[in-house]
Amino acid sequence: MLSNITLPSNTYSMNVSYTDTQLLQEVSRLETAIRKWAEERDLWLDSGFKDFLQHVGGEPDSPAVVTVLYTGGDLTRVLDEDLGVEGPPFHEFVASLGFFCENQNGYTYYFYANDEALNAAFESYFHWQWVCSLIQPDAGDVYEELYAHFVANPDHFHRLKPRAFEILLSRVFQNQGFTTELGPGSGDGGVDIRFWQRGPLGDVLTLVQAKRYAPHRKIELDAVAALRGVMAVEEAPKGMFVTTSTYLPSARRFAARAGNVIELATTADIAQWCATATNGIVKDKSSLVSRENVSRLLHQVSPAADPRVLHATWGYNMTHNKFALILKETKHAALLMSLPLRTVNHDGYGQRGTQVPSFGEDAIGHHCAETVWRATRKVYEGGRVGYWDGRHLYSAWDGKPASFDYMD
Repeated sequence: MLSNITLPSNTYSMNVSYTDTQLLQEVSRLETAIRKWAEERDLWLDSGFKDFLQHVGGEPDSPAVVTVLYTGGDLTRVLDEDLGVEGPPFHEFVASLGFFCENQNGYTYYFYANDEALNAAFESYFHWQWVCSLIQPDAGDVYEELYAHFVANPDHFHRLKPRAFEILLSRVFQNQGFTTELGPGSGDGGVDIRFWQRGPLGDVLTLVQAKRYAPHRKIELDAVAALRGVMAVEEAPKGMFVTTSTYLPSARRFAARAGNVIELATTADIAQWCATATNGIVKDKSSLVSRENVSRLLHQVSPAADPRVLHATWGYNMTHNKFALILKETKHAALLMSLPLRTVNHDGYGQRGTQVPSFGEDAIGHHCAETVWRATRKVYEGGRVGYWDGRHLYSAWDGKPASFDYMD
């Protein structure tokens, strides 16, 4: 469902609200106008748009990137030079729409809103989209922003898709030390999550029913009674009903008569759980792996090519190298540490040559907050694994010296 994004009054003089639909209409208006402008001049060849999350896969920038234009051929020259076209230059045309653009690498252009209030609304919207993308079965453990967002915006729980809401709850319970089992999402028999808590007489099973409802849609007695029935069938000693709305008095009376076996949780409870989860995630990622383990890893990977050593190249009209070491990884996320560069050979001026990563004492010095960071992990076709940190795409280093070229 759609909800209003209200800009903080202490930031701007006007309190302006935009719905998700209005923001998406603004994006569509901009993209349609740009495409029409280019097509009228026969420049829309090998061109298209992506949203920032689709293009980068990382945390949104500030100011917000409203859309990403990728293109080739004559359009790139026109965009860069504003030459050779009829009518107003491209940048003036975009400004007339209320936006401006920046060249990223010669074939990718980012567009931003000129209006501060509109930009603030876009920042909020795209941050929300990014937070939703983090709700994976295991990625949330290294992204404290995932939980912090809901602590600051508890009214956003009901905006989640039902499955994302269940996954989020499962991760929160795991963060609290419980062993959890996430249900299939459909045909779950009335149980969305099972979690076990260690007790003096063995593990105590709790069955969880999660309902991601709008605040006005209250939970009725039948729903709570159904959970109590499943508990009886599975002989589970405890049950928990979690909703983003509230409960009718009849539902609360039923739970009270059942004793302490059914807990009724609401948005306030979920927000508190997320606050606990946020506090449990260490912001200095280097502290998650001891220096002794890092030293051991460096010793293990240094003799030969190892898939735990990653390489990425970057640069516009130049070629730069970056190397990293995988400290920890899960199915969807990884913790990386940068490795210093060592030049193998160069042209005599240090402008062109080859480089390899260093695994010596200088590498140990990279075990700190500034050079240990997180990345998303993805398996591509053919089994190749990539690690994306929002700026660079890393893959396993082949063990060969990598070329660099600083000549622009």
